[in-house]
Amino acid sequence: MTLLMIFIILIFSIILHECAHGLVAERCGDPTARQAGRITLNPIPHLDPIGSILLPGIMILMSLFTGSGFIFGWAKPVPINPYNLNDPKRDMMWIGLAGPAANFAVALFLTLVFRLLVISASSLGAKILFYGVALNLILGFINLIPIPPLDGSRILSGLLPEQYAYKLSRIEPFGFMIILILLISGLLSPILMLVLRLSSLLTGMSL
Repeated sequence: MTLLMIFIILIFSIILHECAHGLVAERCGDPTARQAGRITLNPIPHLDPIGSILLPGIMILMSLFTGSGFIFGWAKPVPINPYNLNDPKRDMMWIGLAGPAANFAVALFLTLVFRLLVISASSLGAKILFYGVALNLILGFINLIPIPPLDGSRILSGLLPEQYAYKLSRIEPFGFMIILILLISGLLSPILMLVLRLSSLLTGMSL
């Protein structure tokens, strides 16, 4: 039940993340995401058969036997046409920042709800709010890592000279493999532990 709850929170947190990309792209002159029906809270258009269903499903089943609780996944990236943007280099930075910013905003909102509601720390509602805060902080911080296709690479590319931005973009075909290796090897564990501590600090609760 806990793993299923985490999975549902993760899916909708990723959807909000992708919607934020599309909304900012639209504000910057690119209506592609709107035209593709991707600025919606309906999960169906955002689901990636492998990243949203198959891989998380397998990891949930593995967690039932191993007790690891480790789940990884992604949604379909929101389509963006940089040729429609008012200032492609600058606007791609804002579009990249929008996703993590949305997750941080959701984490802050859920923290306020947690603090305002008088609920027992052992209740289901408290656990849902805590996981909501933690997962959104994790999504925000992980996506700021400057490895393509993570959002941090878009931000960094906007700051780098063109020749270095191009070199960074060439890593993208190997990006998910690099991220998986970092997660499985434990090299990202300090970030995850920091996020859990921050979640505990914000909510006054730990799991």
